[in-house]
Amino acid sequence: MDAKKLDTGPRDAINWLPDEILGKILSLLATKQAVSTSVLSKKWRTLFKLVDTLEFDDSVSGMGEQEASYVFPESFKDLVDRTVALQCDYPIRKLSLKCHVGRDDEQRKACVGRWISNVVGRGVSEVVLRINDRGLHFLSPQLLTCKTLVKLTLGTRLFLGKLPSYVSLPSLKFLFIHSVFFDDFGELSNVLLAGCPVVEALYLNQNGESMPYTISSPTLKRLSVHYEYHFESVISFDLPNLEYLDYSDYALYGYPQVNLESLVEAYLNLDKAEHVESPDVTKLIMGIRNVEILSLSPDSVGVIYSCCKYGLLLPVFNNLVSLSFGTKKTRAWKLLADILKQSPKLETLIIEVCKT
Repeated sequence: MDAKKLDTGPRDAINWLPDEILGKILSLLATKQAVSTSVLSKKWRTLFKLVDTLEFDDSVSGMGEQEASYVFPESFKDLVDRTVALQCDYPIRKLSLKCHVGRDDEQRKACVGRWISNVVGRGVSEVVLRINDRGLHFLSPQLLTCKTLVKLTLGTRLFLGKLPSYVSLPSLKFLFIHSVFFDDFGELSNVLLAGCPVVEALYLNQNGESMPYTISSPTLKRLSVHYEYHFESVISFDLPNLEYLDYSDYALYGYPQVNLESLVEAYLNLDKAEHVESPDVTKLIMGIRNVEILSLSPDSVGVIYSCCKYGLLLPVFNNLVSLSFGTKKTRAWKLLADILKQSPKLETLIIEVCKT
């Protein structure tokens, strides 16, 4: 009898797919699940090396809530070590590492440094590093000099301490910072951004930490700044090529330098703070005068209205074509009328009236 006719059973369709496709499929799974496939056969152990995305999170590693608030457990370390060993030196696209490291826990700091160094050596292009609670007080030197890194996310409650002067990230375009501590936040511009010659987008979300007094970059095109509490009394924006600004903060005593000549779109959400008795947004408003699209939250309208009462003269918004205007109080209508007079090209007006 013909052997081909006897082969009537169902084929294992997934094993007939090319290895590159199987590698992409495994990259879509949670890393812990993807690692488990390596026990199926020698072929699947080889296939796991093609996974180009690794995501580790100690909060889902089975440890209790109290333990999770301090350091990652040995089981988490074993998982990451095993995964890295299985992959050898195959290329990696993304590493996402979320874990808890004690301030004085040198052993776990060394583990994190070793994992980061491993993926940097394999050409990683995206790193998400979220160190919770007591922090690290350092970043791996290999990470700060990675030539292939395009996107970097740092947080939450991460202690960076003093950044080294050798920061060099020649390919970095996107930088996300969420609740990060610096010894001197001036290093954000002077060291970190200065070491990123092609950076295009910066996202800052700080909750009660010291804020930068200057955000400066010749290449930045998009900036999103969300501060929940600002200890500094002033801030400057030296961003000559910025096109998009989303700025949420308490209105400050002043904005000494506002260089936003290329700005096209701006969203302002400025609230009145008890610790800033007489905010002055004059230079900020003058600095955004070239925008085409402007959105003012109800709180921002209240702050600008108050500043106008004490001498702020609105500039002419020669390029403004779309305005979103929020208000809580009827007295702000005068400010709207003044802005309309100063906006000769306005085409679209959206009014948001808040009752609270």
